[in-house]
Amino acid sequence: MTRPEIHIFICSSSRVSGEPKGTCSKKNSPDLIQYIEEEVSTRGMEGVLVTNTGCFKQCDDGPVMVVYPHGHWYGEVDESAVDQILDALEQGEAAEELLLA
Repeated sequence: MTRPEIHIFICSSSRVSGEPKGTCSKKNSPDLIQYIEEEVSTRGMEGVLVTNTGCFKQCDDGPVMVVYPHGHWYGEVDESAVDQILDALEQGEAAEELLLA
């Protein structure tokens, strides 16, 4: 397996019990994960891995997206935000206006 250069994590609100409880899943994060996968593929972004995660405990900011190795945390992510974030990643930058403080 080749190690990804960029790893995108999306909260899917699940807890250890597997039960979704938080905000992210209620705000469409499962569909958002699929959208990100499709955009990464369409854009030909090699070396990018997209993973759904358990709760980041940032429910007030959901859906939450974290990009490593950059350490960028984004909140209230929707398809428009994903487009901005991926555009910035392709330029080697952060989507500054979307970053969580």
